[in-house]
Amino acid sequence: MPDIKIAIAGCAGRMGHMLMRQVAETEGCALAGGFERDGAPEIGMDLGELAGLGTLGIDVGDDPEMAFAGADVVIDFTIPDASVANAARAAATGTALVIGTTGLDDDQAAALRSHAAGAPIVWAPNMSPAVTLLADLVQRAAAALDQDYDIEVLEMHHRHKIDAPSGTALALGRAAAAGRGVDLDTVADRGRDGQTGARRRGDIGFAVLRGGGVVGDHSVLFASPNEVIELSHRAGDRALFAAGAMTAAKWVVGRAPGLYGLRDVLGLSAQT
Repeated sequence: MPDIKIAIAGCAGRMGHMLMRQVAETEGCALAGGFERDGAPEIGMDLGELAGLGTLGIDVGDDPEMAFAGADVVIDFTIPDASVANAARAAATGTALVIGTTGLDDDQAAALRSHAAGAPIVWAPNMSPAVTLLADLVQRAAAALDQDYDIEVLEMHHRHKIDAPSGTALALGRAAAAGRGVDLDTVADRGRDGQTGARRRGDIGFAVLRGGGVVGDHSVLFASPNEVIELSHRAGDRALFAAGAMTAAKWVVGRAPGLYGLRDVLGLSAQT
């Protein structure tokens, strides 16, 4: 079987470098290209030299359409607008796409769903299999515990993260809301300051911390008057997200068009 040809969007970024190295280390996969925004200083550089892999003879490009045409799957950890544009390119070419971008708003998420009618797209704000399992556990706990247990989602990330709460924190909140059978938007409390009054029964609260180089810590607390249950995940190295993206990339090639999540990749959707 020929190698799966993978192109990397935003290849000059920190995650882009890591993804290229992960492709090189993954059996049955081959780096087919990488592209950057117009005017990026890395355009024209050798992808291998950029990622510390030695000379590969493939240059960083500025033509996304060419990258999509030459790949079986594109991996995108960029920014929301760029990811939506890449989803449109995937739909136009039928090329599979894996998106690990966070911070998409409702309109951008709807655009992904629309473009997924033309190509198989995996979108997961957190590419960690363990976080996907954590969300399942949160949903089960929320379903088992009544509203005497207040739910709080706590997350911390590095100082450079630009969206808050994180996509993973929101996904955990949605899991908790699903367990309770409610819409997260109606119960989310995403900011407290000043004289807020007593906590409203049934709310799902969010607390956000930023600082240093923290890769990503997430906890969901279920707090009753007499006890606290805490479900947590701590990311030690961004390499785990690259490895998860590779798992998704290998899974999505050849799938029917549609918008998938990591639960689908791991086979958890079939269990519920």
